[in-house]
Amino acid sequence: MNREDIEFEGEGGVTLRGWFYPARNTSTPAPVVVLAHGLSCVKEMHLDDYAVVFSEAGLNVLAYDHRNFGDSEGTPRQEVDPVLQYRDFRNAITYATTRAEVDASKIGIWGSSFSGGHVLMVAAIDKRVKAVVSQVPFITGPRTLSRAIRPDFIPVFRAIQEGDRLNRFTGGEPAMVPVVAADPTAQAVMPATDAYEWFSKTSADRAPNWKNELTARSMEMVTEYAPGTFISRIAPTPLLMIVADNDRVAPFELALDAYEEAREPKQIIVRQGGHFDFYSGPGFDELSAAARDHFVKHLLG
Repeated sequence: MNREDIEFEGEGGVTLRGWFYPARNTSTPAPVVVLAHGLSCVKEMHLDDYAVVFSEAGLNVLAYDHRNFGDSEGTPRQEVDPVLQYRDFRNAITYATTRAEVDASKIGIWGSSFSGGHVLMVAAIDKRVKAVVSQVPFITGPRTLSRAIRPDFIPVFRAIQEGDRLNRFTGGEPAMVPVVAADPTAQAVMPATDAYEWFSKTSADRAPNWKNELTARSMEMVTEYAPGTFISRIAPTPLLMIVADNDRVAPFELALDAYEEAREPKQIIVRQGGHFDFYSGPGFDELSAAARDHFVKHLLG
């Protein structure tokens, strides 16, 4: 599969880098789907697999790394700023529309996990978007924190954040916290066993530039972020939400509650599995095809 290394300007002039996959077996200009990954992830963690599926269906694809991660620029490194990330998503759309291969009137967006939340917000605000797929989405920071992190960890995280604020204020380096840990009782952003297994295997097999750390301030900003509150404003843009019924990272009950607030046209797919089961294997085969079909119907149909 041919792909082009690309870069474009994100919010505040930060250079973001990624890949552009041209649409296959179609005349240009053709629709484009913009992809971004979840919390701490880099594009090598299976975004290329989704891009190939979409490209082979006649869709251009742009996949990129968030600022401060992977090949993209930005500091502090390993810091998640949700507001800047969703604004960068809109800049990625703008960049895509400047390419001769792209039909600027037919834009799709796909996000998974944390970016599954971003795409809900982007689709609600940016009406250039004509189709959206949100996979195992992050819905709300406050409610996710109380469900996904052990109650005895929460005071520890808050103490780390308070110390980090003082340290940064006096010119110190950002405090870092691990994303995952082998011991499910250890302090980590995602203490679930399946999270440790997925990140460890995927980074070893295909994403050596992934780092098992986030700034402490990232978690403070994540807990302030609630993209699901925008879901009722997505219509009339067609929404497909994909949910895992045993999701321990982005609790599926929150996704179901948010989906009830969405307006038509909308579709939901609920499948057995955990948060990471749709990036490879049978789960990937089925749900990448479902996302592809959603984009084909609403962008090519």
